[in-house]
Amino acid sequence: MNRREPVLLAAAGALLLAGCTGGVPTDEGTVSLPGASASGRSSGSPSPSATPANEPLTLAESVAPKTRSAAADFVRGLTVRPDYFGSGYRRRDPYETGPATWTVLGDDCIWRRESLAPTVLASLTRAFVRPAAGGKGPAYLSLTVTVHASVVAARRDMAVSLEEPLRCPTQQLTATERVQHMASRGDPFTEQRTATSDDNLTEFGEYVADGDGTPRRFDWFKHRLGPVTVAATVRHAPGGTEEEKTAVTEQALAGVGYVTADIDRLGRQAQGTQAPSGEAKGAQVPSGDAEGAGDE
Repeated sequence: MNRREPVLLAAAGALLLAGCTGGVPTDEGTVSLPGASASGRSSGSPSPSATPANEPLTLAESVAPKTRSAAADFVRGLTVRPDYFGSGYRRRDPYETGPATWTVLGDDCIWRRESLAPTVLASLTRAFVRPAAGGKGPAYLSLTVTVHASVVAARRDMAVSLEEPLRCPTQQLTATERVQHMASRGDPFTEQRTATSDDNLTEFGEYVADGDGTPRRFDWFKHRLGPVTVAATVRHAPGGTEEEKTAVTEQALAGVGYVTADIDRLGRQAQGTQAPSGEAKGAQVPSGDAEGAGDE
């Protein structure tokens, strides 16, 4: 087993437990799906996700956005708070990229922002930073929600992502940044390795910036809920112990779980389904203010 895999498996286990302990906030930033309330918001206090305990979080294709306009509204409407990913994060400038473009890894192993593929309806990336403190440098995190035209298209995108580290173990992010020694693994729900999506994958390696000879840990997660994918990247801060870095990874995974739980809730609300009493599951959102907590 790769020396990084025990850490990632432990983090996934922590997220699995978090996925069975409560609900997500529903009174800020949510969006309407067919069958949802007119405002796209549920009434009352935050409530658990309506997902039966033995099912993964998902989004039925029948209630997913069908047009690029609806998909853009969907990704913009999802609440993504900085403190989902741990304390100290704030919005980075620029904060949002998309939703009419998405990132593509070229045949030359260089990442580029391009126009959406015909099978993609919208893709929005939100960027966060945890500023340098306590003798440690800054950590960077991004979260991308992509709406595909169908479940088949989303599954194909997951397969492509899983194979990319094999094709490009070294990938150029920008003119001065790259990731190297990349590896990946996939975890379909049928193998009972995740409760937060239909299937998910993890990539990990090292992040290197020109002028900084010290490689930093790099994590990348991608979860699929029906035709929607939710991906997060973490460029760890230089310095810190392995325990501290593992905590950052676990918190990032939990943040992905908060977003997937809200997507699942919206979909089940649109379908009018309810979880059996005592069997609802979701992700317990950190306490704090409304969206923007941790921002300046």
